[in-house]
This record gives sequence, C-alpha cells and structure tokens, in this order.
Amino acid sequence: MTDIFHQSAPRHFVGRSKEKKYIFDLIANARDGQGGTLVLRGDAGIGKTALLEHAGRSAPHMRVIRASGDECEQELPFSALHQFCRPILPHLADIPAPYRTVLHTAFGLVEGTSDLLRVGAATLELLSYSARDQALLCLIDDAQWIDSASLQVLTFLARRVNYETVAMLFATRPVRTQDRLESLPGLPVGALSDTDATELLATRRLVTFDDRVRQRILLEARGNPLALLEMSPPEEFALPGASTPNRITRGYQDRLADVPAGARLLMTVASADPTGDPGLLWSAARHLNIELAAATAAATATELIAFSTKIQFCHPLARSTVYLAASAEKRRLAHRVLAEFTDANTAPDRRAWHRAHASTGPNEDIAADLEASAQRAQARGGVAAMAAFLERAVALSLDPYRRTERTLAAVRAYIDAGDNDAAQKLLTGIEGIALDEHQAAQADVLRGRMAFLRHEDGTTFMLRAVQRLAHTGRERSGDFLLDAVEASVLVGRDGDVLNEMPTAMRSEPSPRTPDLLDGLAQLSTGGHRSAYPQLRRALDDGDTPMWIRWPALSAAVAGELWDPHAQVSIAQQLVRTGRELRLPLLLRLGLAQTACNAALCGDLKQAAAAIEEEEALADALGGSPVTYHRLHLAAMRGRRREAVRLLAPAAAAAVSSGGQHRATVHWAEAVLYNGLGDYPAALAAACHAAAHGDLYVTGLSLPELLEAAVRCGERDTAARVLSSLTDRTEASGTRSGLGIAAYARGLFTGKEDHYREAVEHLGASPLIPYRARAHLLYGEWLRRENRRREGRQQLRMAYDLLTESGAEAFARRARDELRATGEQSQRRVGALTSQELHVARLVAAGATSKEVAGALMLSTRTIDAHLRNIFRKLGVTSRRQLKNHAVIGD
Repeated sequence: MTDIFHQSAPRHFVGRSKEKKYIFDLIANARDGQGGTLVLRGDAGIGKTALLEHAGRSAPHMRVIRASGDECEQELPFSALHQFCRPILPHLADIPAPYRTVLHTAFGLVEGTSDLLRVGAATLELLSYSARDQALLCLIDDAQWIDSASLQVLTFLARRVNYETVAMLFATRPVRTQDRLESLPGLPVGALSDTDATELLATRRLVTFDDRVRQRILLEARGNPLALLEMSPPEEFALPGASTPNRITRGYQDRLADVPAGARLLMTVASADPTGDPGLLWSAARHLNIELAAATAAATATELIAFSTKIQFCHPLARSTVYLAASAEKRRLAHRVLAEFTDANTAPDRRAWHRAHASTGPNEDIAADLEASAQRAQARGGVAAMAAFLERAVALSLDPYRRTERTLAAVRAYIDAGDNDAAQKLLTGIEGIALDEHQAAQADVLRGRMAFLRHEDGTTFMLRAVQRLAHTGRERSGDFLLDAVEASVLVGRDGDVLNEMPTAMRSEPSPRTPDLLDGLAQLSTGGHRSAYPQLRRALDDGDTPMWIRWPALSAAVAGELWDPHAQVSIAQQLVRTGRELRLPLLLRLGLAQTACNAALCGDLKQAAAAIEEEEALADALGGSPVTYHRLHLAAMRGRRREAVRLLAPAAAAAVSSGGQHRATVHWAEAVLYNGLGDYPAALAAACHAAAHGDLYVTGLSLPELLEAAVRCGERDTAARVLSSLTDRTEASGTRSGLGIAAYARGLFTGKEDHYREAVEHLGASPLIPYRARAHLLYGEWLRRENRRREGRQQLRMAYDLLTESGAEAFARRARDELRATGEQSQRRVGALTSQELHVARLVAAGATSKEVAGALMLSTRTIDAHLRNIFRKLGVTSRRQLKNHAVIGD
C-alpha cells in the first residue's frame, strides 16, 4: 500500500531484511550487466507489493517499468504485456520493422496474425534496446492474474535477460496460474515476526488501541502487513478464525457503509473498468447523471480509490470488495454503460467483454460478438484468450446447435492452450445432450486427445469416433481414423491403434479404401510385403501430400519404409511450412524430426541446432521441450552418463504413462548398450522396443535386437528377427534398408558376401553411422579370420566415419579393434557448452549475431556475450578463425 492512499503508512520499511538483501543483489547484478529474475510468492496482503515499491525506490539509477495483473483482464490477450511495454514503446523505432509489426499486431493496433514465439522475440529485442542507455527494473505485480499470453511472454523474457542490464521482479500468489513461474528463481514471502508486526501496527496514526485490542489485532492478523494496517478493530464478541483476507475485506466494507449512492455507483463503474481510463469513467458517469464533484470527493474520502491520470484502487482486494458489494443489477448497469462508451473500432474485445457481463441471459448477438473476439485472439496468438471468449459465448448462446459447436471449439482451444482441466469441464457440460453424429465424433476425438495428453489410453475414443461416422461416408470416417493414428504417433502409442484398425475398417461401407488406410491395416493382417507398396503410393502422392494433414504419421511411414531421404524431405517441409505460416507446434515437430534424422545420419551439428531451436520454441510457448529427439542424439553418441541422465526419467515416464514413447526409450537403450558392448542389456531393451508394433521404431529396433541376440548366443531369437527384418527391407527396396539387413545377415551367418553387400548398399545411404557399423562388423569378422591387413582397412574406415558422425561408443569399439591389429587412434575434445557450441557453429557458417539471436530466441547482446566466451575458450580473436577450428568441426 502506498502513501497516496494511506497517511498512516510507515515512514520506513519494517522488517524483511532477507527479502531486501535478495532484491539488492538482483538490482546490483543487473547494473553490472548480469540480468536476473526473482519471483516473490506469498498470500494476499503479505507485503509483496510493498517489496516491489521498495525495489523501485532502491534503484534510483535504473528506469522502472511496471505491469500488474488484473482479475478482470485475464481474458484479454496481451493486455498486461501492452501495459508492460507502454513506457518503452518509443524505442520501437530502434528495432527492426518486422518486430514493430509483430508488437503492433499483438496489441491490436493493426490487423494481422502473430504468435507467441514472434511476440516474445520482438519484446526481447525492444527490452534489450531500451536497456542500452539505462538499466531497467521490471516490476510485475499480481502475476497470478496476468492474461496467459502476456505471462508466457514475460516468463520467456525472464529466462533470457542473463546478459542484459535488466532485472525482473515478479509478485504472485500461490495459485494455479503461478505454475508458469515455477521454473524461475523464487523467494517465499511469509508473515512478519511479532516484533516487526508490533512496530508496523504502531504506525497506524490517528488510531489509538488499548492493550487488549492491540493484542487481538496482532493475533488475528497473523503477521499479515495489510491486515495490520487495514483490519477493523475486532468486535467484542466476534468469533475467531476468520481468514485474514476476509477480515481485510470487512474493513473495506466498513468504509463503504456511509458512502452516498452517487459515489457508490461511481466506484462500482470504476471497479468494473480494468483500464483505469478517466475519460471513459467520466463519460460513463455523466451518462448516469452522477454529480462528479460530490461523488469523487466522497469516494476519495474512503481512501479506497484515487482519481488521477489513471483511476487506481489502493489494493486489488479493495477493488473486488467494491465490485462485489454492489448489487448484480448495479454491476450489469456499470458494464452496460462502459460497453456503450468503449470504442468498437479500437477496443472491440473489451467492448464485447463488457456486453457479456451486462447481459441478463442468452443473447445470440453478444455470443457472436464474443466469437469474433475469439477469432481475433487466435490470430494474435492468444489461444487461452480464444478459449475464454468461446466459453463465455457458450453461456450466452441461444441456439442449441451453435452452443454445441462453440463448446467443441472452446474445448479444442483449451486443449491447444494446455488447459486440460478447463477442456474436460466444458466437454462434460454437453454429456447427455443430443448431438448429431459429426458432433459426437468430434467430442470423442477431443476426449481421445485429452486422454493422450494425460498419458492415458485414448484409443477407444478415437476408434469410436470412426465407428460413429461409418455410415456418413468413407472419406470422413477414414480421416478420423487417420487422426487417431496421428495422435497416437505423437505420443508413441501407435501400435495400439494399428492393431485395432482392421476391426474398425470392417465397418466401412465403401468397397475401396485409400492406399494409406489399406496399407496401415495390412501391417496387422497381410504383412509388410503387401502393405509397403500401398504406403509408398500414399507417401508419394504429389497431388495431396499426406504430411499436410498428418505430419507425424507421414514421418513415421517414411521411416517404416526405410527411406531416410523421404524423412529428411518431410522434416524440411514441416520446418519451412511452420516458419512461413507461423505455426509453432508444426515447426517444433519439424525441428524434432530434423534432429532425429540428423542424429541417425551422423550430423551432430544439425541435430544440436535443431534441438536448441526446438527448446527455445518450447520455452517461448511455455511448454516442455520434446525429449525423443534428445534420446536419438544421446543413443547415437553413446556417452553412458549423459544418456542415462536422459533415459532414466524417460523410461520412468513411459512406465507411468502406460507406454508413452516406450518404444523410442527402449530403442535408445538398445543402441547405447550395443555401442558399449553390454549385449545382455541391449537384448532386453531391444525386445521391449520391438514388442508393440509401433511404426518405424519397431523396424529400427530389429538390427539392434539381432546384434544383441547373436552376441548373447540367442540363435532362435536372432533367426526370427532376421526373417522379419528381411521381409521389411526387401519390401521397401531402399539401399539403406537392404544394407542394414545385409550386415545383420552377415552377423547371423558369418558369411563375407553379406558384409560386402552391406558395404556396397550403405555406400549410397545417408545413414553414415550405419554405414560405419557395416565396416566395423566386417572389420571385426576379418580380424577374427586373421586377415588383419584387410580388417585394419575396414576398421579404419569405420573409426573415421564413426568419429565424424559423433557415435563415440561405436568409435571406441572400432578403436579397440584397431589396437588389436596394431594401430592407434586419437580423438579431439572441445570445451564449449552445448549452447556455446551451437552459437559457434552458426557463426562459423556465416550467420550474423542478429541472425543467430533470431534462431535461438535470444537477444543480440546475449549472442555477443556468448561469442566473447567462445573466443576466450578457443583462443581465437575473430569470427573467421572459427570456421576451420577443430572443435567446431567435431
């Protein structure tokens, strides 16, 4: 609480020595160019706002910018971010034009589309430019009420100010929306000590308490500073145990008791307007025939509200108290008049919001208005706001069909926003309502998606959606079935759906089915030799590429066909389309696929770059980064400790989720242990990886399973695996598949012709680590045949290829075999962090600092700081020297 409202505020800040020390260090470090973030967490009235004000007074040489969440504005996308950026908007002229356009679009100043990723990057650039001349202190209060889009951008900034002269200080209550801040450094703010509480209570001038009342206040306030300053003296016979916020609210209500009706109505209108715009308030008041001079004087006398260049309440609890103290009729009147004077052209969403709160019942016109606001929110990247607008539109929908359609759209939006609980609550609301078959199928698909996101089995819902649409036509039901497979591929449970496909397809009325559906069904019934030709035709259909509708399924089918060229092409198209159409989720999928493909092809540079960018995207969107592409990279590298750190939690998650990405985890373990020569462990992992029939990963696991089985003397198992691998690879006909099957056959039979065949086929394959493994196995066989000279040649080729591709464990196997032939090899090692290595490689490839910053979602200042560290560690002095440096080339 500030002095503008409370003459009884203390002359000096009472207590909080630990909190003040943390804030002092944060500010001092930011001044020295080591930006940072701190989140103050505590209950209402505990003193978080006072600590923010103390921070502002403690930074006289820094520019202070403020933002505050508002409970009423949580549905308006980027409202808090606009407030945050307003003081530094003059610097928009200093940042590149595309960034200016992004922010203008996000703030609704121009028409267009945007997304959280680009808004975050643009805001970071604006913040960085603003801090060049004067360090910045960013104070963000009531973060629990900040709209979802703004909070994601602000947390994105908070993770990227390490090399900026920027300090960010958040204050939040311990509620669910705080989850987005959990990854940031935090400090709990608790109750004042008895000594500090007594000292603070003594600052309530003009009020005299006897000892009994003073002790009662101290007892009931429980060290809450706001309660000590605001709570009414306890009644003689009041029951103990009321919560502190309730006691504070009662104190505010007491101040409203004798306020004249005109002033009460003025305060109610002010409490209903989150903008605090005096012009809007005065217009509304004149329309309501409120006598302004008398009303403002009476309202000001309560010390709950101040009328200045912005209308402000002394505390969010005061505002909510005023709003809730008014009758429902008065609140609707306030919203109705505010809607009337809110410009429909410059603030259409806020006008729609007021109209919704002014409504006394269903109103199709207002519902349509809210639906339009939802579409604008989606275009600006505010998916959570879109869902909130749609949910309110549902409540006001008069037409049953439109209400159901809006409910389903709101559920989809909540799922996309990551709020499964809200989605489930809405979807439950239409249970028992008569739906047409298409709506019922949509509901089942949404239930399946939610189940998969909860790591539960959504297969039943997906397949039921297909069966509902069986009589409506082949195309629609077939698409739903493919949607089910797509969703299951994304969570690594496609084997379950594939096993049910033949049953589902028997209900289809059409005698002909598309190649993709038939091919997938044939995997379970007719085998790979009959399925692969159909899958190939579906993948190669140039008129309607399947990756447009089912990107994850397309990538999995390409892998199933042992076609790395198609996999790379699909990943490239996903990345390109995701960038051009500004679709972050599609871009993340494309980057994950790019990383996996690059790891399998032995291009660690590209794999690391794709992983870094995908993680930056996940960070910007407030989600968790993908894990399976990291598993691919760790498995191929073969670094035991690094791999185990990733594999252990991934394996635990696969067990607890009933199988999410289970096959990928076990495949990665099998590759790791085969590289390390731990064949029993590799055998167990490969058996699990191949057990469920998942697309692509099952086939990829077979070579690992065969090698481990042969090494462990499991000949019967190896024979069955070789038969399955041969069926798959001969049906695909690709050089990569045929080469891998040939070296597996050589392992099983011990015949040289198979090794020669493998080397020949894989010589034309982009899968360099597998080509190297063919040389390794051939070289091992030659050495055991006492043909050391020929063996050394094969092993040297294997070692060079494995070292080049970063397959360290297999490279050590080749090195050990070379030593057995009398030859020694060395390996170079770098000392850069993964992010520094990524930056160095991008710069070595010719990228500017600004281009690298854009790729990694960092500021140019941060990139320059990384480059200084890179130059120091590598002993170079220019960007040109990086290109041919040994560490960069590893």
